[in-house]
Amino acid sequence: MKLRKLLEGIEILNNFGNFDFDIKGISYDSRQIEEDSVFVCLKGSNFDGHKFASEAMKNGAKIVVCERNLGLENQIIVKNTRKTLAKLSANFFENPSKFLNVIAITGTKGKTTTASFISDVLNYSGEKTVQIGTLGAIFEKDKFCTKNTTPESFEIQKLLKKALDLGFKNVVLEASSIGLKNHRLDNISIDYGVFTNLSSDHIGINEHANMQDYIKSKSLLFKMCKIGIINIDDKLCNEVIDGHSCKIKTYGFNKSADLKCDKFQICKNEMGSNFVVDGHNFSISIPGKYNIYNALAAISVCKEMKINYEKIKDCLKNCKIRGRSEVVFKNSSITILIDYAHNSFGLENILTSLREYNPKRIVTLFGAGGNRDRNRRFSMGRISGKLSDLSVITSDNSRYESTNDIIEDIKTGISETSGKYVVIPDRREAIEYCIKNSKKGDLILLAGKGHETYQEINGFSYHFDEKEIVNDILNEQKIV
Repeated sequence: MKLRKLLEGIEILNNFGNFDFDIKGISYDSRQIEEDSVFVCLKGSNFDGHKFASEAMKNGAKIVVCERNLGLENQIIVKNTRKTLAKLSANFFENPSKFLNVIAITGTKGKTTTASFISDVLNYSGEKTVQIGTLGAIFEKDKFCTKNTTPESFEIQKLLKKALDLGFKNVVLEASSIGLKNHRLDNISIDYGVFTNLSSDHIGINEHANMQDYIKSKSLLFKMCKIGIINIDDKLCNEVIDGHSCKIKTYGFNKSADLKCDKFQICKNEMGSNFVVDGHNFSISIPGKYNIYNALAAISVCKEMKINYEKIKDCLKNCKIRGRSEVVFKNSSITILIDYAHNSFGLENILTSLREYNPKRIVTLFGAGGNRDRNRRFSMGRISGKLSDLSVITSDNSRYESTNDIIEDIKTGISETSGKYVVIPDRREAIEYCIKNSKKGDLILLAGKGHETYQEINGFSYHFDEKEIVNDILNEQKIV
């Protein structure tokens, strides 16, 4: 593609004369440069791509896009390189979203479950659908890893082009607040934007400075999409859609909701729920009222897309989402469940929901992530201490912090309650302890890792799949 065409719609701040170069690629990583490519200097919390511009030129970049004068012969200076990367990427892949039906989901919790529900229903209905988010990029049976919940704009545009070329009709993607704030979804034609809920997560170092910034970032989706589908029961929903430019549809238990849940009941034996919408009986096979909200969001989208209620019902009742309220073992004695809850809001949600199923005991195994807001650890300790019969405090992704220091913070929170707890820093040993010492009627919750199959410790990623570990321990103990 000629540089002139690639730069269409981009404001250039310096005098760059020659626009007739042939460009074969775009990169923002100086280590992954193709010959005759454009290198875009991105700035992050821990890096600045401007420092690697000369290296990128040596590795084959033909043009550098930057925000300040780097003294390079072939440099293009722009006001915002992240916004520019999004536009360059859309131009390079010839705006594939214009030919796809795109559904974007934002919210503190529920993005992955809602995206999975929608994707499963659409695929079940014969509408070929790609899912992009925390679980990776899923093209029916093929799955590709993605680095972030919402990948960088170049990766998203590349995936959209792949979806179009392979004959997919729809793309369901998770829109994180950081992804929206950093312009990763700019220049994408979004048909439906979904809001699930909002709580004070992701406030702190390397995330959002305050709640106002968090809300503002979420609200960007509803200035980009054509139809906004909103959880009317969330107390911050009006702030999230403030200044919206889209048509608004609502869902929830509120009588004024466009799609209203009339009643629901939990199913204790199946660890799921039944609920009624528009006189139709629905069921889901994962626990928690919050998962009914996720199902309502999915039903709202599918209804707008004219999917038959019977198909939605048939699909939802069998949907299972890896690492999201996932029952991985159940017999007459114990139930073991894996969930991604890695903060107090998520932990409180699932523990409150699980209590409704009347287990004899709830045993909660959890840790907390390193290099994150310490307050998260205190509050997780308090929540587990209040809502669990026994807490097993262990490691999570300690990253560059000491696991023992993180555990001490959790203990500070849990000591404010009367909750019983034990400390077992090695997570595999902690899981084994829960199973070996289980009592009849126990519900064992393994919280924090969810779908993840690794642990991050001191800059290294180690294989750690809780489903595999549970199965190994059950086999060793001959538990069936």
